[in-house]
Amino acid sequence: MNSDAFVFFGATGDLAQKKVFPALQALARDGRLDIPVIGFARSPWSDAHFREHAKKSIEQHDTLDPAAFERLARHLHYVRGDYTDPAAFERLAKALGSAKHPLHYLAIAPSRFEMVVRGLHAAGCTEGARVVVEKPFGRDLASARELNATLHASFDESAIFRIDHYLGKEPVQNLLYYRFANSFLEPIWNRNHVASVQITMAEAFGVQGRGAFYDEVGATRDVVQNHLLQVLALLAMDPPVNTGADALRDEKLRLFRAIRPLATDQVVRGQFAGYRNETGVAPNSNVETYVAMRLAIDNWRWAGVPIYIRAGKNLPLTCTEVQVELVRPPQRLFPDDPPHAANTLRFRLSPDVLIAQGARVKAPGEAMAGRDVELIARRAAHEDRLPYERLLGDALRGDAALFTRDDCVEAAWAVVQPALNETAPVEPYEPGTWGPAGAARLIAGGHWHNPHLTPPTPPSA
Repeated sequence: MNSDAFVFFGATGDLAQKKVFPALQALARDGRLDIPVIGFARSPWSDAHFREHAKKSIEQHDTLDPAAFERLARHLHYVRGDYTDPAAFERLAKALGSAKHPLHYLAIAPSRFEMVVRGLHAAGCTEGARVVVEKPFGRDLASARELNATLHASFDESAIFRIDHYLGKEPVQNLLYYRFANSFLEPIWNRNHVASVQITMAEAFGVQGRGAFYDEVGATRDVVQNHLLQVLALLAMDPPVNTGADALRDEKLRLFRAIRPLATDQVVRGQFAGYRNETGVAPNSNVETYVAMRLAIDNWRWAGVPIYIRAGKNLPLTCTEVQVELVRPPQRLFPDDPPHAANTLRFRLSPDVLIAQGARVKAPGEAMAGRDVELIARRAAHEDRLPYERLLGDALRGDAALFTRDDCVEAAWAVVQPALNETAPVEPYEPGTWGPAGAARLIAGGHWHNPHLTPPTPPSA
């Protein structure tokens, strides 16, 4: 069932300017948005002012398509109101007119979800409707449960779409496709052939003026509990019976529940030098700008395989990459080869997209010695569709496959909850390095794979 109206709260905010308006224009360009689009916010604007604001936002953060924007602008309307004012929600109900199945998008702070949902319910705007909420889905396990209870008071779980833009990215979707569209992976995708898995999300920049926000969040809440655990789920979950939303999310849930909750000796927290001087950051802040962890999955497929995850700011480069190391050959036939030589699979998710298989081949010469090479399976530099375009389009159609379910959210929080309770001082590290030295102790007998960026090889003539 397609939604017959789109309402978004926080229509004058930063998220709307950067992500929502460009996505709506893309949907209109593709002919997938021919319904009323109603913005709701406090600013005393008219419909005309709201349309001009949308146009300027697209010009600033994307490329204006005059024909597509004209199609979008015909559907744009504005409702002014405070989230605590019942009369404002009555005006919204009137603006919805004959719409029976609106999609309400809460592009607002989670602290305001409850009052907006209550207002929608009181005005009769929740019956037959869907709701989209932005991450973070709580700050910990307890608050995630409270948030779910708030949403369930007015919406069935099937009508709740928890949006994480990371799941809408083409490279992340390619992980799912690559795993289950190719038969050669399945025989080796288990504890018998995989020695370890590393997932790295490195950012070469700091908090970029968002010190007050980041000091309330930290790296674990910001990217590990959501983005990187979702990447791990796509890598490690069992095959779903189909690509339907429930089948995919059932397998993710089984995977999350199999991950052993973190112990304090499996986590290293770091903070880059100078973080406490950032505007909005407490002078004695113990918030991590870097986190590394070793996870264990207690199921038949992955028992005994260490999973390493790390994320940090002010690292040497910006890159998200997965490195899967396979078990080494059982016998070292070529003494001149290094003892650590092993095959690998590498998935780069950003800034470009790359899937590569690492292997050993003989080096030229008389000696039976080898060298490492990589076979590149796929390389691309951009996405054809914006993540928000993909996700909002799916929500309008009622396709929940790329959205997170309540039990999956809570299971992911349960994994990292011990790390959130950690009070030991963060370990300092210098900007431009790969984080605190203590992270090395997580990998017994091994080392972190540090991504490196090289320009793509031009195609041969």
